[in-house]
Amino acid sequence: MITIDGSEGEGGGQVLRTALSLSMVTGKPFRIENIRAGRQKPGLLRQHLTAVNASAEISSADVEGNQIGSTALTFEPKEVAAGVYRFAVGSAGSANLVLQTLLPALLHAKDKSVVTVEGGTHNMAAPPFEFLEHTFLPHLKSMGIDVTLTLDRYGFYPAGGGALTARIRPCENIRALELRNRGTLHKIEATAYFANLRADIAKRELGVVGDMLNVDASDLHVMGVQEVDGPGNVLQVRAVFSNTVEIYSGFGQKGVTAESVAKRAVNDAKRWINSSAAVGPYLADQLLLPMALAATRAGESRFTTIKPSQHTRTNAEVIGRFLPVKIRFLEAQPRIWNVTVLKI
Repeated sequence: MITIDGSEGEGGGQVLRTALSLSMVTGKPFRIENIRAGRQKPGLLRQHLTAVNASAEISSADVEGNQIGSTALTFEPKEVAAGVYRFAVGSAGSANLVLQTLLPALLHAKDKSVVTVEGGTHNMAAPPFEFLEHTFLPHLKSMGIDVTLTLDRYGFYPAGGGALTARIRPCENIRALELRNRGTLHKIEATAYFANLRADIAKRELGVVGDMLNVDASDLHVMGVQEVDGPGNVLQVRAVFSNTVEIYSGFGQKGVTAESVAKRAVNDAKRWINSSAAVGPYLADQLLLPMALAATRAGESRFTTIKPSQHTRTNAEVIGRFLPVKIRFLEAQPRIWNVTVLKI
């Protein structure tokens, strides 16, 4: 059994989610202690418990420690079964991250699966739905992975109440990924989503984007969302290049001005846009696991990125506990890093 100290490195929920994914793929059981020790509220929250229980259901796993607040967990999977599944977080916790936990395992099932997850689709601590659809999944498609995603209902922070559905076809022979050049910039655009709030909040956010990034008014979009639980606001800045699309988000919060939300999102976007890196920091973190699966059969995968975060480096460490791969981070030039995933 693999033993993991959840307090090492970044110390967040990604350690648990990656361990669950790869435990199901490899059949290797694990025990994790000090779960989310690096967070203000350590232990399992609803989102993490949903990921654990959903993983246990699709793999008929034996589990100990799957309770709210638990700081230790033992997980022993059996065979992953394809099927039609529905899971509910029960809070604004990320439905997107629950789905990403299950995805690698269901790619190795014997038949296609349909998975619906209810919870938060747009919250501060996870990639929003549009990031999965337009940034993450296109690169998986280039690796031979066939997943279609639909947004059934928006679920904004802090109320949640959203849902998304993924249709997943098995793909045991994942292809390597080569993404070192992002290509030509086609356009920068932004969308401000709002629900049960004044429309001028969205318009003020877009005004900041237009001024700071010199975006034409025709590429600034206001999107009012109906039939949601509670108020919500998300600003998304999208940079469209020929080889990749990156999305940077700002989330409205009580007591934070629309201008402040927009400036944070724009500054994150500019940090990547002003570099020559092909992959942004959030996508870099999420590509490591499918690239590692590809490396075991299809050879090396590579991409360039800006300075890898502690979150990304911790994810790489956990991946190396389950798969015979090495993930190399090399600063090739100032502020540009080469990331290589290879079999050992």
